[in-house]
Amino acid sequence: MQISEAWLREYVNPAISTDELVAQLTMAGLEVDSVTPAAAVFSGVVIGEVLAMEQHPDADRLRVCRVAVGETEPLQIVCGAANVRVGLKIPAALCGAVLPGDFKIKKSKLRGVESFGMLCSEKELGLVAEAYGLMELPSDAPVGVDIRDYLSLNDMLIEVDLTPNRADCLSVEGIAREVAVLNQLDWSALAAESFEITETNTLGVAVEATDACPRYLGRLITGVNAKAETPLWMQERLRRSGVRSLGPVVDVTNYVLLELGQPLHAFDADKLTGGITVRWAKTDEELALLNGQTIKLDSEALVIADDQQALALAGVMGGSSSAVSDATQNVFLECAFFTPQSIAGKARRFGLHTDSSHRFERGVDATLQERAIARATQLIIDIAGGKAGNVTEVTTTATLPQRLPIFIRKQRVAKILGVALDDAIITDIFQRLGMTVVAQADGWQVTPPGCRFDIAIEADLIEEIARIYGYNQLPSNSLLMRADLGKATESLLDISRAADLLVDRGYQEAITYSFVDEDIQKAVDPEAEVIRLKNPISSELAMMRTTLWCGLLKAALYNTNRQQSRVRLFETGLRFIKIDGVTHQQSRLAGLALGSAYSEQWGEKSRKVDFFDIKADVEALFALTGREVRFAVAKNAALHPGQSAEILTLTGESIGWLGMLHPTLEKQLGFDSQVFLFDLDQGLLLAKQVPRFKPLSKFPSVRRDLALIVKEGVSADDITGCIKDSQELTLQDVVIFDIYRGKGVEDGYKSVALSLHLQNELQTLTDSEIDAILTRILARLTNDINAKLRD
Repeated sequence: MQISEAWLREYVNPAISTDELVAQLTMAGLEVDSVTPAAAVFSGVVIGEVLAMEQHPDADRLRVCRVAVGETEPLQIVCGAANVRVGLKIPAALCGAVLPGDFKIKKSKLRGVESFGMLCSEKELGLVAEAYGLMELPSDAPVGVDIRDYLSLNDMLIEVDLTPNRADCLSVEGIAREVAVLNQLDWSALAAESFEITETNTLGVAVEATDACPRYLGRLITGVNAKAETPLWMQERLRRSGVRSLGPVVDVTNYVLLELGQPLHAFDADKLTGGITVRWAKTDEELALLNGQTIKLDSEALVIADDQQALALAGVMGGSSSAVSDATQNVFLECAFFTPQSIAGKARRFGLHTDSSHRFERGVDATLQERAIARATQLIIDIAGGKAGNVTEVTTTATLPQRLPIFIRKQRVAKILGVALDDAIITDIFQRLGMTVVAQADGWQVTPPGCRFDIAIEADLIEEIARIYGYNQLPSNSLLMRADLGKATESLLDISRAADLLVDRGYQEAITYSFVDEDIQKAVDPEAEVIRLKNPISSELAMMRTTLWCGLLKAALYNTNRQQSRVRLFETGLRFIKIDGVTHQQSRLAGLALGSAYSEQWGEKSRKVDFFDIKADVEALFALTGREVRFAVAKNAALHPGQSAEILTLTGESIGWLGMLHPTLEKQLGFDSQVFLFDLDQGLLLAKQVPRFKPLSKFPSVRRDLALIVKEGVSADDITGCIKDSQELTLQDVVIFDIYRGKGVEDGYKSVALSLHLQNELQTLTDSEIDAILTRILARLTNDINAKLRD
């Protein structure tokens, strides 16, 4: 909100500078965005009066004027403005004056006729962007007075950025209240002058939507002169608040809006049929608005209507069919209280945002309407004349907002603020804020005023004390926190160590949204029960992810679309799943790789990354923990059925998944190369096996190599698992070092070469003991997986 400092100081004028005032408002929570001069810099411009005027002898559009400027003799000034006339009072720039843009006025000749100055428009004084003629001043403007003094142009415009909860400061009066409290000055609200009720006619008012409109006031004002000119002082105050002058009746409603914070609307009474009704709109009912837009309403839109049609979108904007114009003679002035719930979102729904909706959405004082309509009536009569009728009021007390008392404890105030303030200081702060205070033994019973929608609980009142007393006056204490340090344990791997390993192996860490697009979520994890957001940021962020792959795939696609042919990404974060209807968060570590296996170089032949590359990365992670895992063939909807594996502990507990992105998904998402993924449970990944010392045996070890013929479907894990399950105590390790298919091996079979490392810690193994061990192992291999020795 932008206000004039001069206007504000008419309400309350503390003995502080503009900078100090701005600092006060900001520290009180009313952050000031900018402070700018009310007018551009210029000098040497006074009020002049055109005494005589004649046609320029050599120019049809120029006139030679005799202008009184407060000196002994009038000045001769040549002017080409269309509205120049005898008796007009205007700003006159004298010789030596400097106008905005460093434009200096000098004695000159225009088509042979001397001119000793210039008559000015608002544009030439830097007051407006466009002007179509001289700036016309009131007939009682004193000739010779500096225009800056007359218009109070040595003023500053203060733009205050209010938070949504401070609707009480959306007016000059509201900010003046704050300034008075901050400076401990006496202040009283503006009272409207009395005027005589001379119009006997009234207009009927009915309120059907009492929940949305608890209070509605209307007054008929007849015989107004809509062509009357708005006083210059009001035009200037409107201009400095960013509002354009539109005629006396509309200007008054805008002025009272800025002054008191109460929106009003004026209808042309002669365009109304019957009385006024506040009701919910009918489905598909149309309304032509003042901005030229025609909207189609529904049953959730609140309207002001007559007996035939909707006239205005309540609390937002009036309609063109009942708008005030230069031909208006009779006005019906509306002043109402609409509940924030009934107005919130209605303007935005129709692509609108108005000063009225901005205030009603945040909350208007429900006790302000009577004073506001009286103030507006008085201003209309003073400016445009007319006869005022009685106010027609419809109030539903049961639906008016209630300000309930709140109990605030002395002990709580001292604990939160860190200082024990005198009771008198706290009472004075509340009273100056317009609150009703009743002292009690251990605190106060405080009732907030009607304008403070943001005061509801004890914490709100304590915030008000801190705000007004001054945050910079509160003691600053260092927080003393006593806490037991966590114990470092060797049985748990730090996630940062796992991240460092992946970085060392060429990956880069990514951070993606926990909210994901529904399409990619369903494609990657179609069987998961998803958690939808009730109020998503956008349609692309509409649900919680059940796998980190959603974000990683999107990030990888973003990179490949920008000519990054080799991508390695990993992420640590939460996934959100439902188990038996209960939402759970699980920490995961996921990764992605695509493109070439190595960066471009001369030492290695270029090849694409494959399943075993990413499997090696996963095995390196588990190597940090000293734990063994198994890779079991399994199907995952997001992975290629022939290149996917479930990662299991030796006890069969699922740790995660590994594999190549399903070709259908690869094509659907737009990848042009194979994508490999892994996803691990952080809890199971980081469980570390504590190393234990084992003395070296002094007896020699023995290596025996075997070549086994097995079916293609038998995995290396099946072979090594079968051998280790034989429970041979001297067996130290099993290593597969070759796989052969071809001549000498039957189709559908393969030859697997492996080495067995044997060692006894108590004695040297003999040939007969070794042969017996090999015989038992071969028997188990034959029995369990139908393996046989290769000839």
